[in-house]
Amino acid sequence: MIKIYLAVITTFLMVGCSTKTQQSTENKESKMKVIFETDMGNDVDDALALDMLYKYQDAGKIDLIGIMTNKESPYSAEYIDVMNTWYGYSQIPVGIIHQGADCEKDAINYAQSVCMLQDKDGKPVFMRSLSDYSQLPEAHMLYRKILAEQPDTSVTVISVGFSTNLARLLETPADDLSPLTGKELVAQKVKLLCTMAGCFNNPNLFEYNVVKDIPAAKKVFEEWPTRLVTSPFEVGIAINYPASSIENDFGWTPMHPMVEAYKSYQKMPYDRPTWDLTSVLYSVEGPSYFTVSPAGTINVTEKGATEFSQQAKGNRYYLMVDSIQAANIKQHFIELIKKQPTHFNKK
Repeated sequence: MIKIYLAVITTFLMVGCSTKTQQSTENKESKMKVIFETDMGNDVDDALALDMLYKYQDAGKIDLIGIMTNKESPYSAEYIDVMNTWYGYSQIPVGIIHQGADCEKDAINYAQSVCMLQDKDGKPVFMRSLSDYSQLPEAHMLYRKILAEQPDTSVTVISVGFSTNLARLLETPADDLSPLTGKELVAQKVKLLCTMAGCFNNPNLFEYNVVKDIPAAKKVFEEWPTRLVTSPFEVGIAINYPASSIENDFGWTPMHPMVEAYKSYQKMPYDRPTWDLTSVLYSVEGPSYFTVSPAGTINVTEKGATEFSQQAKGNRYYLMVDSIQAANIKQHFIELIKKQPTHFNKK
């Protein structure tokens, strides 16, 4: 009788453990898989956008499976490593770029400023998990590796910088990672590309992310094989993240890598447009905060302007906001970004 009882208990425990493992696997598979493409270090909105992604990861809404930098700076990848480590996600792979767009002197490099911060003993203020950033994989090849491992139509790519890495991905041939070309791999694995790029209310405004690599932007907007939604210049500039939040909402930690980046980017206090944050918001939470254009195509001109043509069979869209939507989004950003990371709460 005892042996039968023990056998029943053992079977129950095995089934319970198996069920928990299965549930854990199913929960991970059900999360939105996200790859973040960023020119980290140029404008501080990239840092706020990445903060949002960690908060969505904390909440179990996404699985952030890769971060790619299209800014060719040793501090871009290092700052991403600082952020990954501080938020408790040091396992997220990082891809870098070689021979990318020339942008090192376009703005104060807040990534460099944060990476160089030292305490009174001359030690780095923020921990790192990686060492030799020059040995990180090139982004377009890391894309191939990550995408090849994912279920079909499961990945959302959020691109808030230049299109260089994405264009290079499309051009990759079949290899040991996948028998598919880059374009075929994207078509099979990606369900959405959401970019921060372009301008549709002023034909004479040539948006920064586009003009830094016009051929790449042109290639991506014309040839990307899946649905593409872009948040243009006029959306992000209508929603400014307030300096008052940076100054008052983060007293729960003495040093914060996103807050220090914001403070170093421009002279405080200043409010900064939330261009990149809007792309993250749409990608993760959907269209309810925005007005979405009809379906169509987007053409990039030789000078870097973006032109939208409405077509019923098109799969290109752009976002719009009115004043009420902008106010709601701004408040939502503040509430999300000021939250303490889950990892921080466990320290």
